[in-house]
Amino acid sequence: MDKKYVLVLFAAGLSWIASIVPAVSETPSRLIQENNAVADVKMTEDSTVVTLAEGLKTVTAESHVVKVARQDEAIAEADSLLARARLLPSVNASGSYTSLANQPASVYLGQAIPTSDRYYKSYGINIRQILFDFRGNLSRYEASRMLLEAQKLNTVTVRNAIALEFTIGFYDFLESQRLVEVAAREVESVESHLKNAQNLYGAGVITKNDLLQAQVRLSDARQRLLSAKNIQSIRASRLNNLLLRPLYWRIQAVEQQREIAAPGGLDLDKAWQTALAGRPEIQIVDRTLQSLDLETVSRKSEFLPKLFARGSYDYMENTYSLHDDNWSLILGIDINLFEGGSSLADLKKTKYRKSRLVEQRAKLADEIKIEVQRYILDLQDAYERIQVTRDAASQAQENLRINKARYDEGVGTATEVLDAVTLLTNAEANYIRSVYDYRKAEAATHYAAGEDLRQVYN
Repeated sequence: MDKKYVLVLFAAGLSWIASIVPAVSETPSRLIQENNAVADVKMTEDSTVVTLAEGLKTVTAESHVVKVARQDEAIAEADSLLARARLLPSVNASGSYTSLANQPASVYLGQAIPTSDRYYKSYGINIRQILFDFRGNLSRYEASRMLLEAQKLNTVTVRNAIALEFTIGFYDFLESQRLVEVAAREVESVESHLKNAQNLYGAGVITKNDLLQAQVRLSDARQRLLSAKNIQSIRASRLNNLLLRPLYWRIQAVEQQREIAAPGGLDLDKAWQTALAGRPEIQIVDRTLQSLDLETVSRKSEFLPKLFARGSYDYMENTYSLHDDNWSLILGIDINLFEGGSSLADLKKTKYRKSRLVEQRAKLADEIKIEVQRYILDLQDAYERIQVTRDAASQAQENLRINKARYDEGVGTATEVLDAVTLLTNAEANYIRSVYDYRKAEAATHYAAGEDLRQVYN
């Protein structure tokens, strides 16, 4: 064999070995850590370090939708105070000053006898209290308290929903960041192969077809890297939006260590019962139904008499009167004889609202059951895919090493090497996706069971 040819092959072999040593030294288990991932984003003045626990605290406290829910809660509390006011006595005071053009007088036996001054002042105070109304006002107040509790539960629902959205967005960002790393390693591997092919082509060992094939594959790999980076940027903007920060801020996401545990034999019926007992949406409907029952009692009281007491004190300045002031106490009964059927219509309306709400509760229960079942199946599926793809990356790495060696020895083909690079990229990407699908399904399962995600990830 020609010495020049041997030297060229030897130089090409050294360059290939130098290119693969870092890749071989980093085992797939180190490249793809499933429990501790840190975003590879350079820190700048506009960058932010975010952990899942800290992010959940922020979004559940400062999110716009949470603040809106709190305002609705405050409105419901004000409505409750309005309803309570009917249980308390009403107190009214008045005062006036009168100036008459003619002095009031009466004619008696042909003589004008003054009965009041032309100018006088008067004032009074009046207190009225409902003593008994067949629980009408009390039922209104209790109904308002039920609606207030329902609104508080709605705030819990909104807070947990935004927590789930942030959790999924957080894991989406970590996934995209890891996929960018995988795409970057693919580009490095194809570039290494292209460099090796250029050396071999220059030595006349391979045809130009192998060189062109490597160049095309490198172009495809770079496009995939650009696409992965764009997806990472979009997901970073989504996290910034949830955190109420500028969209252009760079995020350094730190994943806390969490074990990937087997879902085990989950009892679906038990999971359904847990979800129906823990989900605040069901409790909201139950509180609303209780408020409608109390409203029914209040509406029925409109047909019955109300016992009230009224006390007052009145003063009017009058030199012609024996007593300028007077006290009074009245016990009375009010009864609504006819008001056009409005009370009966309100009663029917409340009945129809209750019937509609009962049907909505049944529909909501079915939807929650479907949601729980779907998330459990997603969790089981992701866990099984993790087991399947766990060792695939190391196997694909070994396959790439063998095909590169065969290619350098002139036994293998360029297609086999490039296919091995693609196989390794797909193996790593599939493992990463299965890990974060598991994380997202895990969070969704906790949410479906009605658990507070802030406590779960604290």
